[in-house]
Amino acid sequence: MLEKERNTLSEHDLSKFEHQIVVRNMTFDDIDELLALARLGFGPDIAFSREHFESHLRIFPEGQVCIEFDGKIVGSCSSLIINFDEYPEEHTMKQISGNNFITNHNPNGKNLYGIDVVVHPEYRHMKIGRRLYQARRDICKKFNLKSILFGGRIPNYHKYADKRTPEEYAEQVISRKIYDPVLTFQTMNGFKLRRILPNYLPPDKDSLGYATLMEWANVDYQPDVAEDFRYKRSKPVRISSVQYMLREIQSFEDFKSQCEYFVDSSSKIRSDFVVFPENFTLQLLSLHEEKVPSKQVWKLTRYTPAFVELFSDLAIRYSINIVAGTHFTERDGSVYSVSYLFHRNGAIDKQYKLHITKDEKKWWGTQPGKSLNVFNTDCGKVAILIGYDIQFAELSRLAVDQGAQILFTPYSAEDQQGYLRVRYCAQARAIEHQVYTVLAGTVGHLPKVYHLNRQYGVSAIFSPSDFSFPNKGIIAESGVNVEEVTVGEVDIEMLQRNRMVGTVTQLIDRRNDIYRTEKVEAIKQPLEL
Repeated sequence: MLEKERNTLSEHDLSKFEHQIVVRNMTFDDIDELLALARLGFGPDIAFSREHFESHLRIFPEGQVCIEFDGKIVGSCSSLIINFDEYPEEHTMKQISGNNFITNHNPNGKNLYGIDVVVHPEYRHMKIGRRLYQARRDICKKFNLKSILFGGRIPNYHKYADKRTPEEYAEQVISRKIYDPVLTFQTMNGFKLRRILPNYLPPDKDSLGYATLMEWANVDYQPDVAEDFRYKRSKPVRISSVQYMLREIQSFEDFKSQCEYFVDSSSKIRSDFVVFPENFTLQLLSLHEEKVPSKQVWKLTRYTPAFVELFSDLAIRYSINIVAGTHFTERDGSVYSVSYLFHRNGAIDKQYKLHITKDEKKWWGTQPGKSLNVFNTDCGKVAILIGYDIQFAELSRLAVDQGAQILFTPYSAEDQQGYLRVRYCAQARAIEHQVYTVLAGTVGHLPKVYHLNRQYGVSAIFSPSDFSFPNKGIIAESGVNVEEVTVGEVDIEMLQRNRMVGTVTQLIDRRNDIYRTEKVEAIKQPLEL
């Protein structure tokens, strides 16, 4: 029976679990889908017409954005550039949008004005709206604009109009005493209320024609430097490192709930990555009574399809990149320790553990992978060096030579000595290769799981040691052996500057005439789970 399950499992392919979320500019070929989506979201009285979309694309194509999920358009937003000072504060939608045709678009303006956002009702649990707002922020920064403004609907106002003015309603929504699906979402995404706009959009019966003038200020705005090639913007990346507590569970659903809690918590604070530890799926052994270590890991391989499906779904729903620790995966009759990287756009990558410890060989029969990968993400290039792998400087050097700016290290240690080996090497890699390193470890105990020893963990985020970075090169650090999420921000632009003009510049000063590390041609790992 076990052999049959192994063979069935090996036929699974990652593509069965991959989804694609693509944020891109609209094209003329999209108009039919955009029309249907707009009518579904707004109704025929408010939705733009074909002529409107065509005009938007001709005049300001960079400001028209849509989101595809597995090839289907599930969200869109439209905008134009204006000098808002040239318009009355108390304006209407038709005035600000050139009668919906954006013929008043001003390429030399200072403000981005949004004229619609729509999300397909069946996909509103997937942070599509947040992605669209982020796309607008990216446009604002790309064109070095002062702020984003728009007139927002207040669709629940008609329920309160007999008791409150629109100003009172908006104030209570902002203070979270009343819920409005649009205004609540906008304030949670960093937009501030400037005023109430009467008669903004008369066909909007739910809002009784009122709208909220909302604004988001671009803190990176630089007057008169839009074309200055010397200007560099900061590129902060927020990382949540999960110090995961191994505790007994009663079902796979318990495991899912624990994982989703950490992903949800990280998403709420707008982390770009959430990192889980090495071997955290050993927790699933509390569902079995197997005492033979080599058979234990084979039991874990049966969860691979469910594991991949779980984290692929979480990455998309919570719009966050997930380094999903490691999980034991079967391939061609052997067991590997694999770290999966689930991108928030639906793509899936993976890194096999390359160096296997004596105990892993002796008790579990784990096999080493055969290639180091560097992954392109929406936050730069990253690599994953699992546990023991961070203790080999050559791997870090190869990763950095291929462009890696962040090295993620999910690890598992039984005692302080094991943890310190990982920590000291991670800090050394950060210094010698001028790169950020991230540790995520397990803590806790599973007394009923045979051969699973106690865990010792301290999770942390490290930087190079220089004046530009935090004292002692520690960006963030957890407590010892407690379950928590360690959060820190790393600045990719600062890292690039440090590599060029730091107090020491190890990457520039390396003596390639005396020594170098060369990458052996990799044996490709197939996509089977």
